[in-house]
Amino acid sequence: MRGISYLRAGSGKDLVFLHGYLASKESFYPQITYFSRFYRVTALDFPGFGQSPPLDAPWSVSDYADWTEEFLRSEGIEFPHVVAHSFGGRVAVKCLSRGEIFDRAALCGCAGIVRKRTIAYRAKVAAYRAVKKIAPGFAERNFGSAEYRTLSPVMRESYKKIVNEDLRADAAKITRPVLFLNGDRDGETPVSSAQIYHAAVKGSELLILQGCGHFAHLDNPSGFNLAVEEFFK
Repeated sequence: MRGISYLRAGSGKDLVFLHGYLASKESFYPQITYFSRFYRVTALDFPGFGQSPPLDAPWSVSDYADWTEEFLRSEGIEFPHVVAHSFGGRVAVKCLSRGEIFDRAALCGCAGIVRKRTIAYRAKVAAYRAVKKIAPGFAERNFGSAEYRTLSPVMRESYKKIVNEDLRADAAKITRPVLFLNGDRDGETPVSSAQIYHAAVKGSELLILQGCGHFAHLDNPSGFNLAVEEFFK
């Protein structure tokens, strides 16, 4: 696929890495170094991130899943294992729900569980919509997460599609072996989200990494790598 940035190392069975939102393939550096001793590792930059081309239209999780399947076909990658983080986990869940795309999946800080909207959240959304009608520029600069405010207009529309889609129903369709890993201090995708996924995916495993935040694979790379290696075996 023209223009897509990815790196490859090692040989053997294929193992694919799917990065988180606003991250890149390099965020898996400790895992690439470790697992390329046993597998043919492919770590990619999703369109809109890293060194891959920007989006020309807002993409949903399904769009990213479609693209991922096309990428695997174009690179001759058949039935690989997958390690995914956060947003990459959303894409992996969507792919896994479709059937025999991935073999085994290790999903770290997996996003995709939409938490119940609080009254405070609803009030903030209402305020944003009201201000946007009067002063759209001010609304865009002052509402939403810091992550959201860094995005281009196209990426903002894509972000809305992504974060508002709950993937519980997709997770319930998964039949492949899945290991969910989560830091006990993860404030972005809390342990409760991992527990929901674990309950939804029949036969899945759940590992809570103590003392780790949202980037558990970087906070404790040795513990993460050993757990994933054992799961893949």
